Amino acid sequence: MNELDFGPFLLSFKLAAITTFILFLIALPVSWWLSQTKCRCKPLVEAIVSLPIVLPPSVLGFYILYALSYNSPIGAFFDATFGIKLVFNFTGLVIASCFYSFPFMVQPLQSGFESLNKNMLEASYIAGKNKLQTLAFVALPNIKPALITALIITFAHTVGEFGVVLMVGGSIEGETKVASVAIYEFVEIMDYTHAHIYSAIMLTLSFLVLLGVYIFNLRYNKRIGVA
Repeated sequence: MNELDFGPFLLSFKLAAITTFILFLIALPVSWWLSQTKCRCKPLVEAIVSLPIVLPPSVLGFYILYALSYNSPIGAFFDATFGIKLVFNFTGLVIASCFYSFPFMVQPLQSGFESLNKNMLEASYIAGKNKLQTLAFVALPNIKPALITALIITFAHTVGEFGVVLMVGGSIEGETKVASVAIYEFVEIMDYTHAHIYSAIMLTLSFLVLLGVYIFNLRYNKRIGVA
């Protein structure tokens, strides 16, 4: 391989964009509920949400692979009913990525909601706004740093996935071969030149993402007089 192939990077960005969009829709009500509830089961839900952070990717990847394979009720149902296979294709990568990156979307949003002034929310309810309106027009506009952090970190984390992606999707050119898998394969065949190039690109992107988040949060806090 003499020319640099940007296909794995484009596939990684496509996967990250779709995953981030889906997770935002799912995590928004979950994080809002976690921030507002006084239910005794809250610690249990938080522990379940946070599991992907502490579980080895191989463990999580194995259970996702088993759950989505044609040997499982879920995989068999989708295969027989819709003719859709959920493993070793891009669809499987999206599903696996949603599980793996879920806490990286939920936790920043939950922290942002918990930092809100409760009087602001109460005033919204008193003014006649329901919970959905309060979430959309009062809460979200006032947690911009947490929102931006959640979106960017989730996107970056998904781009950098390896273990779960490899187990669920394998390495199919143009279908499941993302950048992290490509780096692994370069190392396997001792093509360290391309491994260095791909790794340097990933390192640079990760640093720029984190730098952007910190700069945004710093400027936002200065603008509102927090720092």
